[in-house]
Amino acid sequence: MQRSRPAVRIAAVRAVAHRFSFGLLLFAAVSLLMVGKIDAVLLDGVRARVVDAVAPILDAMSRPAASVARLVTEVQSLSDIRGENARLRQELSTLRQYQDVAFRLEAENLTLRNLLNYTPDSAHSFLTARVVADNGGAFVRSLTINLGSVNGIRDGQAVLGGRGLIGRIVETGDHSARVLLITDLNARIPVTIERTQQRAVVGGDNTDRPRLLYLPPDASIRIGDRIVTSGAGGMFPAGLPVGVVAAAQDATIRIQPIEPLEAIPYVKVVDFRTLDPGMAMQPVPGFAQ
Repeated sequence: MQRSRPAVRIAAVRAVAHRFSFGLLLFAAVSLLMVGKIDAVLLDGVRARVVDAVAPILDAMSRPAASVARLVTEVQSLSDIRGENARLRQELSTLRQYQDVAFRLEAENLTLRNLLNYTPDSAHSFLTARVVADNGGAFVRSLTINLGSVNGIRDGQAVLGGRGLIGRIVETGDHSARVLLITDLNARIPVTIERTQQRAVVGGDNTDRPRLLYLPPDASIRIGDRIVTSGAGGMFPAGLPVGVVAAAQDATIRIQPIEPLEAIPYVKVVDFRTLDPGMAMQPVPGFAQ
């Protein structure tokens, strides 16, 4: 039985399709490869254009972030500077404290060196004491020192500064003593005018300048005359500087104490009473001129 024409045609088409199918598939594969390459090139171009368009926007957006980063760095640096400043301030405060201590020690050293201007000889015992209170006022002129009877301090001992006599011990406790200054109302010291050898008495009246008493009317007095102990009475030896004549008016003669009495940090307590009366009249070697 013969096939119909449509069937023959379909068979012929199938035969042609089988014959060219491999070639078509190969062409399709090559075409796809070429399209992929072309798409990659197109994609790179598109990507480049997008990056070019977005780059200014990204740059503008990154600038605030960079500014914030710089600000954070500067704030951190400022914090470090403040910490360093605080540390330097602390070091400066410590150095100033050391400086104050050095100045105080220097002043104490100078005071003690001044005390060494007079060193009693082996016949005299002495102690260096620190002044712990100034009892000056309208009715009393005295000091309190930090040594007492347990240290060998006794009533009547002479008290010297770096230049000369400033007073004597009048009250003694176990660990402290009171010094009656030459400016006190109750102070009376036998003295000599060094230039003329005229005898007199220095009497305090609770002022800064004690008076020179019991001088004859014709006594020769000059401003600047040095006044020293006479040794009379045996309490003090002769030759201890007491002061200089500072004023002479209307028969009232006042002397300026040889030692500034308003701020004395250290004193020397000397026991001159170990001397016999004859030796008391001899000038003290440390002050004799």
